[in-house]
Amino acid sequence: MATRITSVLRQWSARVFSVEPHGTSAPLYFAIQDTHRGEELPSVFRNVQQYERCYSLFVCSSDRIHRAKFHGELREKLVKHLAPECRVWPMSSFLPNVKHSLIHGYFLKDAPGCASSTERVLSDLLQNDPVLVCSYVRGEDGRVWSQHLWPHAESHGMETGNDNYVVPAESPDYHPSTLNIINSDVFYSFEEAREVLQKCGDIIPESKSVLELVDQRQDARHEPDSPVIVIEGLDATGKTTLTESLREALGATLLRSPPQCLSPWRARFDQEPPLIRRAFYALGNYITAEQIGQEATQTPVIVDRYWHSTAAYAIATAVSGPVCNLPSEGSELYCWPGDLLQPSLVVLLTLDPEERRRRLRARGQGKTEEEQELDHNQLFRLRVEEAYQRIIGPDCVTVDASPSADQVLEQVLLLIRDKCHL
Repeated sequence: MATRITSVLRQWSARVFSVEPHGTSAPLYFAIQDTHRGEELPSVFRNVQQYERCYSLFVCSSDRIHRAKFHGELREKLVKHLAPECRVWPMSSFLPNVKHSLIHGYFLKDAPGCASSTERVLSDLLQNDPVLVCSYVRGEDGRVWSQHLWPHAESHGMETGNDNYVVPAESPDYHPSTLNIINSDVFYSFEEAREVLQKCGDIIPESKSVLELVDQRQDARHEPDSPVIVIEGLDATGKTTLTESLREALGATLLRSPPQCLSPWRARFDQEPPLIRRAFYALGNYITAEQIGQEATQTPVIVDRYWHSTAAYAIATAVSGPVCNLPSEGSELYCWPGDLLQPSLVVLLTLDPEERRRRLRARGQGKTEEEQELDHNQLFRLRVEEAYQRIIGPDCVTVDASPSADQVLEQVLLLIRDKCHL
């Protein structure tokens, strides 16, 4: 724990801080400095009422599995122990353009009269958990605020407890979450994903069963003998109907991802924080790749979802706000893993949002948490759709799923004959 906290504290004054009050707009950024030069008040503090208090806390465990688990549980702990009027907003801190420098936490905006109870909760966390805590102090005129970093037992004599002025910070080129996406939200190699589940063995017994299964797989990086066509798209865009029709029309084998063999553990891993959950589903892609390699020796293979879905949903979840917050086109974050079998063609089915919702209602099936988010958060849906389009090698070929099922099938068959020479 000390190693992580020490490294963070060593460059504390160089960090930028990001608060996301609503999750639907750009984050609010601020920085700290030891002198005030007449800068404007950062926007996150402008609407703080006279007797309200503000705090922040960041998770700094050196063990990234523990860090992910604790951060996932921290919000529930705060909501349980803080006054109901206290607002708890996602917050992060990072070194601009430095990969893996992002630390996560929460910004607290306390109600008048609750400061003493809030500070007791934060003091307990500081003593017992891997966190750094800050309080924010309003100047007499209300136009200047300072950040007070609470002393930490593991700071090893480093300078803490000093006050720094909070000042506006320029928005970074990309959303700060992009600094930590590689092999945390999106995995780009089998070994990186496997390592996460291996480290979870003591706290998630099911991890051992999953590893026993994936370790039986055969490497499937070679080019398959027959064409492999992946059908992607949001729920209710017609993937199931189309993949079944393609199976019949081409005499192909139909596979689905995540593979059926992972079904006994999906509900368990869906409860875990993103690091662990995404590693589980990443390993599912490698199992699917092995199945593709086996089946493609005899027939064409149709796959209902594959790495595009895993990556698009993970990136769109990690990066909040409007589409412009996504990593730019051509970013390494959209690149296909070098050790994962590539399909011959990827078809992305698109559909008008209202028609997609109508089809979902007609199906009457339960929705996953991510599907519920797609329905209620238009920005999330737009980020998912755009992330699909930006994935590199192989790119998605977009097909409008609005026409009849027969018309969509005909159009996709033409694509397959053109791209795969079937």
